Amino acid sequence: MKRFLVLIFSIFLLGCSNNDRINNCNLLLNIGVNVTINLNLPQFSPLQFISNSVYIPNQGNGGLIVINVGTGLRAWDASDPNVPPSQCSVLQIDGSEAVSSCPEANRYSLFTGQPLGATDLQCGLKEYRVSQAGNNSFLITN
Repeated sequence: MKRFLVLIFSIFLLGCSNNDRINNCNLLLNIGVNVTINLNLPQFSPLQFISNSVYIPNQGNGGLIVINVGTGLRAWDASDPNVPPSQCSVLQIDGSEAVSSCPEANRYSLFTGQPLGATDLQCGLKEYRVSQAGNNSFLITN
């Protein structure tokens, strides 16, 4: 019986993985987001068309960027996840890309949230959940 318990315990210990990899994508805080947008309102009406995006201030870490990707809406935190929070780390919309005004000038695709150009960036944009809340209304949450 002792051998059996030692064997089970050994398998349990060996089966557990030791993941010491440091998560470098921890510059953004997990701030609660709960905002409803209505595409009938003038400030959100651009989202009725594919590739158009809008910036929503005072949400998340640096505001939100919402884009119409053709199959629906996607919402991203407008703070650069690869730069410590500062005034320059708030991303600006440049067509279908988000661009940092920091010296690094990091660029991200608003369709996928992935970094563009630079190969050394480890983190993509922080995404928020978008769900339909009614006719032309959407709820953005985390």
